[in-house]
Amino acid sequence: MRILHAMTQYSDPQFESWLDRCLNFEKLPQKNMFWLDTIRFLCGKFNNPQNAVPAVHIAGSKGKGSVSAMISAVLTQAGYRTGLYTSPHIMSFFERISIPEGALPQAVYRDSARELMAGIDSIQDTELPGGRPLTWFELVTLYAFLCFKKARLDWAVYETGLGGRLDATNVLMPRICAVTPIELEHVQYLGDTEEKIAAEKAGIIKPHTPVYIAAQKPQVKAVFRAKAQEVQAPVYFVDELVSSVSYSYTAQPAESPMHIKITSESFPRPLETDLRMPGSFQAYNAALAALIVRRLYPELDLRIIEKGLSHAFLEGRFEIQRNPAPYPQIPALVMDGAHTVNSVGFTMETFRALFKDQPAELLFACAADKDIAHIAPLTALRFSRITLTRPGSAKQADLPKAVQAFRQAGIEFEMIEDCTAAIEHALSQAAARGSVLLTAGSFYLVAEVKKFLQERSR
Repeated sequence: MRILHAMTQYSDPQFESWLDRCLNFEKLPQKNMFWLDTIRFLCGKFNNPQNAVPAVHIAGSKGKGSVSAMISAVLTQAGYRTGLYTSPHIMSFFERISIPEGALPQAVYRDSARELMAGIDSIQDTELPGGRPLTWFELVTLYAFLCFKKARLDWAVYETGLGGRLDATNVLMPRICAVTPIELEHVQYLGDTEEKIAAEKAGIIKPHTPVYIAAQKPQVKAVFRAKAQEVQAPVYFVDELVSSVSYSYTAQPAESPMHIKITSESFPRPLETDLRMPGSFQAYNAALAALIVRRLYPELDLRIIEKGLSHAFLEGRFEIQRNPAPYPQIPALVMDGAHTVNSVGFTMETFRALFKDQPAELLFACAADKDIAHIAPLTALRFSRITLTRPGSAKQADLPKAVQAFRQAGIEFEMIEDCTAAIEHALSQAAARGSVLLTAGSFYLVAEVKKFLQERSR
């Protein structure tokens, strides 16, 4: 079985238009949009669907989507019908609420949408806690609860949106939770130190519920230990459970471009498998995912864990398309939504390892709130051409700020403000030169590239 987080062909324009009436942080970030009393109120109105399916809850700054996909893929390989709630989506809204094989039954999406709209529209504004308006993410999260309940799944894996403590997913009472690595991100909303951000992420830790945490700096570890002790939750750190993690890249990147080996006393033997999502950090994400599933099912055959990990995939996470149509002259198109300092650094490291001395070009864009001053220098690899643009029209961008950052880093580039024109230019130039093309900096840019290729291939 080929397991992937595939784009579903299902669409429901009426429902998506109904959702778009609400405040959407992803498209228009602003403060004072996070609280839990509203989602608790809404869940109560719908008979608490968040409790219908056993859950795994994942927070963190880097890799939480990948870890979620890995856990759901392994549980699926073990024979359990498993839901996956992630963000953002690339091509279709319904990618956010899926199963590793792809889409849920269309009737589940349709009937859950009708139930949600009817229920929400029956609520008077005066009933809402604090009289606050509903947010897009609250309704989407509630929709995921309803879909997974209606689908009668065995498990559901939820990735938090922003932070953790006040994230809409935090009404869950999961069987187990995890936190991936912490870095400075969304500092205007989560805090200006890694410790403050960790405190927000630690908000998902529940009383007496096991929590597995990726390797962290000592001062960040202390935050998680304190929170776990406060709520009497068993806490486990991956770097204390795993004795070694090794990885290697294939000479010619194909569908599974990286081999990993993980040694831990939690496993009866070293775990070895190939990953579809390459990058040194993905080896550690795989270790975290494997430990979580091993905790849930201690007797599960390690071969099932290995096979599940080998199938795990999310679009836009160092996704490689060989000779993409309609530009087969491009040896490989790599699309990665990395948009933080650490994640962009890992992307460049992985790109260098996989494509070594091959001619390479870069198409880059990022949202206005990203740390472009520290991201720009990381792109100083060996790109023969860099095209700088906006990440489409759905996300706020600050192109003058990005231009200034690249200039200060001493990096030569072309600036094409119109995203579609920039995409066409970058693809055409890479095709003319037979160069590998890396698209990075924003999931929104990845989505625009995929849409462009889809339209041109018709």
